[in-house]
Amino acid sequence: MADIVPFPRPANRDPEPLWRHLLGDQLRRRRHDREETLTETADKAGVSPQYLSEVERGLKEPSSEMIAAIAGALDTSLIELTSAVADELRSAPASVSASVGRGAFALAA
Repeated sequence: MADIVPFPRPANRDPEPLWRHLLGDQLRRRRHDREETLTETADKAGVSPQYLSEVERGLKEPSSEMIAAIAGALDTSLIELTSAVADELRSAPASVSASVGRGAFALAA
């Protein structure tokens, strides 16, 4: 049986945010910018309001098909969403917190 070798992590780095959290934040902002309710956007996307809420809160790891459906309901595309999340990651200062009601997830450059 092979030994498990721990992956070294610098002691001074905070954990980076998960992709699903940043994606959820981006979806929520876009929905709020459109002044739509969860139910309105979910109906357009063909998903339940509960599912959309869980995606926005970073609790679900949606498939690319689900992301595309939600993006379409928000009149955006997968490339626009992924670019926006990538831009957030690139422009974030060394320890910007990317959390909304789920604890602190700091981004270290």
